[in-house]
Amino acid sequence: MAKMRKTQVSAPVAVTVRAHAKINLDLRVLGKRPDGFHELRTVFQAISLHDTLECIPREGPFAIECSAPAVPLDSTNLIWRAADVLWRALRRTGPARDMVVRLEKRIPLQAGLGGGSADAAAALLGLAHSWRVPMRPAQLTDIAAGLGADVPFFLTGGTALGLGRGDEIYPLADLPRHWIVLLLPGFGVSTGEAFGWYHAERDLARGTSAREPQHVPGPWPSRAAQMINDLEAPIARHHPEIDQMKAALRRAGALAAAMSGSGSAVFGLFQKPREAHAAVDRLSGSGWRVLLTESLDRKAYARLSRATPMRSSIQAQRDSRA
Repeated sequence: MAKMRKTQVSAPVAVTVRAHAKINLDLRVLGKRPDGFHELRTVFQAISLHDTLECIPREGPFAIECSAPAVPLDSTNLIWRAADVLWRALRRTGPARDMVVRLEKRIPLQAGLGGGSADAAAALLGLAHSWRVPMRPAQLTDIAAGLGADVPFFLTGGTALGLGRGDEIYPLADLPRHWIVLLLPGFGVSTGEAFGWYHAERDLARGTSAREPQHVPGPWPSRAAQMINDLEAPIARHHPEIDQMKAALRRAGALAAAMSGSGSAVFGLFQKPREAHAAVDRLSGSGWRVLLTESLDRKAYARLSRATPMRSSIQAQRDSRA
């Protein structure tokens, strides 16, 4: 009987990769699925606001390093789960090891901007590059869907329709470049809270409707007037600031304003940069945190989200011990 040859694994390299946030231009809750998840129809839009991950080879147990106190550094973090999945893809036994992921966190937590899912997708791309995991895009997408409902979107970005749990991704014509002003209140909203408040106000029927890819809002700019988030009204009844932030963005000249995802961030769309900058100046004394970002099409997203080697693995390892 022939012996199985051991897979030769090249030495890992240190890489850096961006994890870009998203907003939801439209979010409809269509019903409750038999598996307990919600059937959704949403339009995702990638934005330039991003976290940064550095994947640095280092002997010892796998580790996540991040200075943000609210970010878990254990196996509850999706970055950790992504590492374990790729480790098994290398046919290694036991938990992932010999790698540290440094996370520079800029995307606010519990804001509906997809920070955790974006980090998971970036970890998949970065670690697959670092460990030289031979994996087709379809395989990465399947792994991403297993990590979280909207993780697959963050592999490609741009403007896309999300169906099912939000994990069935259909590219749409990219939103023309817009500048986006984000308002963040002093509270966050968990996904569980958001859907709990939604259920308290609505009797969700099982089954789905209008989930075909062609059932999407019309072309830009008319699409802006059609933005609807089914979670917005229930959350605003518990947190009236949501409506106040929308009104403030409208007064500041936003083409459209809406809550992103399950909140608590509210965004305004602007077609011209000077209008967006003027809105930031006007809203800077509002008491809300104000961020200026912009939309990313798929081409820009692919370029900016690509895993790139750091200056050298040796130097990165030295830095990690400093």
